[in-house]
Amino acid sequence: MRRVPPHLLLPALLTVLGVLLPIGYLLLRAVSADMDELREIVFRPRNLELAWNTILLTAATLAGTTLLALPLAFLAARSTFRPRRLLVLLGTLPLALPGYVGAYALVAATGLGGALDTLLGLNITPPSGFLGALGILTLFTFPYLFLNLHAALRTLDPALEEAARLLGRTPWQTFREVTLPHLRPAWLSGALLIALHVLGDFGVVSLMRYPTFSAAIYQQYTAAYDRVYSAWLGLFLLAFAALILWLEARLMRNVRLARVSPTTARRAAPVPLGAWTLPAWGLAGAIGVAALVIPLVTIVYWTRTELNPWAFNSLWASLKSAAGAAALAALTTTALAFPLAYIGSRYGTTPRTARLARLTERVAYLGYATPPLAFALALIFFTLGVVPGLYQTFALLIMAYTLHFVAEAIGPIRSGLVTATPRLEEAARVLGYSPLQTLWSVTLPLLRPGLLTGAAFVFLSVLKELPLTLLLAPIGFEPLSRNLWTHTEEAQYASAAPYALALIACGVVTTLLISRRNA
Repeated sequence: MRRVPPHLLLPALLTVLGVLLPIGYLLLRAVSADMDELREIVFRPRNLELAWNTILLTAATLAGTTLLALPLAFLAARSTFRPRRLLVLLGTLPLALPGYVGAYALVAATGLGGALDTLLGLNITPPSGFLGALGILTLFTFPYLFLNLHAALRTLDPALEEAARLLGRTPWQTFREVTLPHLRPAWLSGALLIALHVLGDFGVVSLMRYPTFSAAIYQQYTAAYDRVYSAWLGLFLLAFAALILWLEARLMRNVRLARVSPTTARRAAPVPLGAWTLPAWGLAGAIGVAALVIPLVTIVYWTRTELNPWAFNSLWASLKSAAGAAALAALTTTALAFPLAYIGSRYGTTPRTARLARLTERVAYLGYATPPLAFALALIFFTLGVVPGLYQTFALLIMAYTLHFVAEAIGPIRSGLVTATPRLEEAARVLGYSPLQTLWSVTLPLLRPGLLTGAAFVFLSVLKELPLTLLLAPIGFEPLSRNLWTHTEEAQYASAAPYALALIACGVVTTLLISRRNA
């Protein structure tokens, strides 16, 4: 039986401890009060309101993103709409804008004195409350669903739909009884990401003044200084995340959609749009204007009013801070993700190592699924109680980024390991190379594309991350996201605009680099 070497086993154990210990300490902190206080906290009527708001917003966002992503994916994958590339861009580019940037841009565009009022004379009521949060989250999270549904529709075997039509099904019945069931795994995969994103969102709901668990955690910790209640709110949020993960696993159980025939699936003939051409263009135009044109025009408009040397000196310092932290976090995250992916790929053949691989991978995804504010709160309570010298340090912030985003880097590295044959590593060992020499000379060069892709994903995610940065950043650390949030919260739209534009530019450049490398 092959044993996992110490240089791979140690990072795996550190990941398990790094994710589980703070969450366990959060639980201990929550139950530290006396019974009367705990009873008052747990059964507080405010909790029911927050729970209802969080559930309602999550469910409504899933419905809204489905209504946007499904027709757009069908048009891009299965229709005669031209150019298809335009639809793919409309379905992916909103990911370059963090939700709180989109919220800032739409708030700054509307209302008296907003960009639309100044440029076009359109005094539109600013978005707010439930509908405002729903609209913004839908616009800037639907690409998670679009990408999955688009890929599923492109690979769906048209023979299944043709057989249904031969059996007398109408086009609508065929779509409902054949196409939609085969889109179920793709929908669940995208819906899981969106639901976790909505649960952990703090910027959008705060700007929209819509109370959810995430907004309440930040308020209780920073304004009310109620540490016990904020710990319970974090646990409630963790419970919702666990429930969503359980539901996704439950719905995916016993799903078997593999083709029986060994032949290669054909590409489906494009569906002619006919009278639906104009509505299709209307959908594409509405998405493009709401998610891309209005935010970009608004940000550029407000940036022009802030053209002064001091503002851009501050912007440059903020950009260097953000890029430096993101680059360091990308390096540490990729270094931690490599042994986790390697154990699962090369040592997951025996029961003992397979259990270790499953445990470390699930814990890594638990760290990613844990809402950022709850995870930040757990780290704060853990460091204050166990290692107070680590509290509010740059090292703690990088550790939080690493543990939260390590799951993002595992996927590209694992994909590279699947295609890289282990025979080359075995040949190097036969030639006298030590395990570390084989790793450095053979394995890492083969995995360079996957390592760079994983690092790029983490770099972009850290650059946009807001909740972890707000709660854990040391004094004096002012990255783009923190400066943008500070100015936006005080309605200083002109001061916030350069930071928003820099974030979008970094997001677009990083996304294009990832796409080019994976092309």
